[in-house]
Amino acid sequence: MSTRFALTTFDNPYNPFTDFNSWFLFDVEKGYNSCGYLGRIAKTSDQFSEEENNKEVERAIDEIVKYDFRNIYKKVKQTA
Repeated sequence: MSTRFALTTFDNPYNPFTDFNSWFLFDVEKGYNSCGYLGRIAKTSDQFSEEENNKEVERAIDEIVKYDFRNIYKKVKQTA
């Protein structure tokens, strides 16, 4: 069983795992640009394994949520 994590905002009604296009459009229209923000914080690499990159993304999401002074972000997970 594998678990994936995503960064989203409390007001985004779409699921970033199952309805990414709608989730992304809502996110960009609100000016959050969560994917870009996460991309700047997460230190991923093609040289890392998928598991290593997933752990780094989770670490970055945790950091974003921890320092979120506007209290707009949350971490969501999907288990497959």
